Amino acid sequence: MANRSPRDLIDFVYRPIEGLSDTLERKLGMFSVVIISLSAMLGSGLFVLPALVMVDMGGGTVPVAGIWLAYLLAALAILPAAVSKGELSTAMPSSGGSYVYIERTFGPLVGTVAGAGLWGASMLKSAFALIGFKAYLWSLEELLNITINIELAAIILLALITVINILGVTRIKKIQTPVVTIMVLFLAILCLWSVFTLDMNWGAAFGEGAYGTRWEDVAHASAFVFVAYAGVTKIAAVGGEIKNPSRNIPYGMILSLLIACALYVIISIVMVSAVEPTGYLNESGEAREDPIYVFAEMVGGTTAGVVSAVFAVTVLTSLALASLMATSRFPFAMARDNLLPEALENVHPRFQTPHLAIVGTSVAMGLSITLLPVEEIAKLASGFKIMIFMTINASVIVLRRASDTHSWYRPEWKSPMYPYIQIFGILSGAVLLYVMGMTAVIGGLACATVGLLIYFFYGKSRAHPMLTPWRTVRTELTNASQAEREKRWLVFHTVAGMKPKYSQQMSEGEFVHAMSIIAPHLERFHVRNLFHEIDIDGNGIIDIDEFLLGIDEDNLFDGVSESE
Repeated sequence: MANRSPRDLIDFVYRPIEGLSDTLERKLGMFSVVIISLSAMLGSGLFVLPALVMVDMGGGTVPVAGIWLAYLLAALAILPAAVSKGELSTAMPSSGGSYVYIERTFGPLVGTVAGAGLWGASMLKSAFALIGFKAYLWSLEELLNITINIELAAIILLALITVINILGVTRIKKIQTPVVTIMVLFLAILCLWSVFTLDMNWGAAFGEGAYGTRWEDVAHASAFVFVAYAGVTKIAAVGGEIKNPSRNIPYGMILSLLIACALYVIISIVMVSAVEPTGYLNESGEAREDPIYVFAEMVGGTTAGVVSAVFAVTVLTSLALASLMATSRFPFAMARDNLLPEALENVHPRFQTPHLAIVGTSVAMGLSITLLPVEEIAKLASGFKIMIFMTINASVIVLRRASDTHSWYRPEWKSPMYPYIQIFGILSGAVLLYVMGMTAVIGGLACATVGLLIYFFYGKSRAHPMLTPWRTVRTELTNASQAEREKRWLVFHTVAGMKPKYSQQMSEGEFVHAMSIIAPHLERFHVRNLFHEIDIDGNGIIDIDEFLLGIDEDNLFDGVSESE
């Protein structure tokens, strides 16, 4: 790579942490973070997936009972991403979540791909949540003696949750708190009721043959239930609306993940101990998509089954409510970065919510419900979600490596066991992609293609080239001298930009500050002498050209030799 002149470097844009401030109001505390995260997880993972996972772990034919292991392994696989997001969120407590972290690390191109893909994947999963309760509706149809149009019911619920989202996050919290609380209590009662009233076969979940016949079956089942935990990090997408984000986001995500994992493991063990795996198959020998109804009916009869169906519809609607909130923040954040039309950045003057982004996402969900095979497409999108989590882990490694140069990266909470937990997250994600096969690859490529089209046809002409942390790390590995030059430009830009009104000029005091970063070994008087040497006209200020040309290696180390 050829060395650039000082003037060439001016073309790069550095976005300090001050540029991440939001106009959204911070209203959510720790309890709200946990509730919203749980509501984004405890939906299909409990009410739809268990029977499907039983069959999947059994090799696709015979259901097995050891699905608790799949839930546990999936939680371990997603834990690094939750920890990494916890660190990233305290450095960038901004609405947009994963998109913001990836865009700030790798630049507009990768950011657009990530943002568009995240929006599409999350939107489709939200749409799927609204039609995923269809298996539970038959009991309500029988009870009420009516015929329910599933698509129409989904559209009506979609309109309702759109209005709630526009009204604000506090209203979402007020709805989801009782929903999540009552759901957990109901499931706890069912489990305890089964323990005291049924002849439980506890060995079913742990005995021979409980985990299928091949390790690949366990791995594939773990990849299958991975989506059950994907919602744990969605709360980071509304980071700009969370109080004390440096504490509430990381600890809230980790706590909600632990709670969800415990619920998944315990409930799945009780379910297969109370009802044989074959009991979760329909008359055609296929996995039923209403396993909680089967479990509840076995424990408490038809009445308990109907109650479980009502809870299923309510919980899956709550999941869509939380998902719409998080999903709408992706286009909001992208519009703020000029990668999507600026109208999507508008915030409602009364409710302080990105109402146009919410409505746009809602319309897309409605079209998906009515026009697309949402279930199949949502499965394809899972592969892209895994890729995103791998990239999130990589972002922490890149930002830590580049933090000396990109001084804005100062997370208030740091990941434990760095970088080993991030490497584990990347490797485990690769394993999940491998066992998922071509489905994951196709889904990932499809989402990436949409992002590339948006970037090259809209965002590229509006996005400024950035001196990103990834560029810094890459240059350090391939061209050390150029990396040092870009570091100095970045330091100048950062220090000079600290003034209330940005200036491309640096005073003596600012120069001293800059040199404390670039050459901390120099004594203050050497730095002052160097400034006056660079300031040829003696006007007390220097520009970028003088700065870069004046601080060559000889100047930086002369002071050391003289002092020694």
